[in-house]
Parts: sequence; structure tokens; C-alpha cells
Amino acid sequence: MRVILALCTLFLIAGPCMANGPADSSSAVKVFRSGEPFEDVVDNIKMAIVERGLLVSGTLHVSDMLNRTAPDLGYAEVFAKAESVEFCSALISHKMAQAAPENIAICPFTIAVYVKQTDAEQVYVAYRSPHLAGKGKEVADEIIALMEGIIEDSI
Repeated sequence: MRVILALCTLFLIAGPCMANGPADSSSAVKVFRSGEPFEDVVDNIKMAIVERGLLVSGTLHVSDMLNRTAPDLGYAEVFAKAESVEFCSALISHKMAQAAPENIAICPFTIAVYVKQTDAEQVYVAYRSPHLAGKGKEVADEIIALMEGIIEDSI
């Protein structure tokens, strides 16, 4: 539940997006736009992950949970649709742990796909930019390249 709430918070602070590119390279959350249908983008992301020899460890149905609980908590519905795809890489996880053991908290990686209630025609894709402890800059760059490669192949 905490992971879902954290993801939801990240969605809300993502900010404005540029077409098919990240909103701001210094932002904690990188957001992209897609011209493809929501379901296709989710499926494409899963396929791009598997094609890289990685395993999808889970899919979180974020909008289902938020929309179900919004009325009881006094919130408006933010998402028409929202899912987060989780996965990890053993190779990158080892590199993160070598840089600093606490970096293991970064795994699994998550790519979120969502459609806002207020912008029902636009599909967004977002991920958290990694900020690693220790000497993890090279590994963080590798994670960014992986995430953006998956997204670029999917949108």
C-alpha cells in the first residue's frame, strides 16, 4: 500500500510534459507522452521489458485503487486509467549494491502509464529518476538508459 501511495504522490508532482520526451531532466519524475492507446502502451512496455531478458514482477492497477477510495477520503478522481509495471535487473541490482548496499531500495524499477481525468485523450508514461547512494552515478545513468529505452520502444 505504501508503494502505491508513493507512486500516486509522484504522479501528482510530475508536472508538465513535452511531447514524446521527458519534461525536465533534473526532475525526480520523468514524464513522456504517447500517441498510442493506453492498453497498447502498457502491453508494449511489458514486451520491451521481456525482450531485454527481464521479468515483469508485477502490475499495479493504481487507478482502480485510487478511484475506489477517492470518495471515502474526500478526493476527486485524478486518473481515468493508471497502471504501474514493476521489474528489476539482477545485473543492475548487483551494480547498485556494489556502489552502496542501501541502493537495493531502488529495485524494483517502475514505469507508470496513465490517462488523466482532465485529459482523457492523452496517454502519459512516467518513471522515477534514480538517485543512488555511494558511487552510483554510472549505475544511475545505466538505469536511466534502460528505462528510457523501454519507454522509447513502447510509445
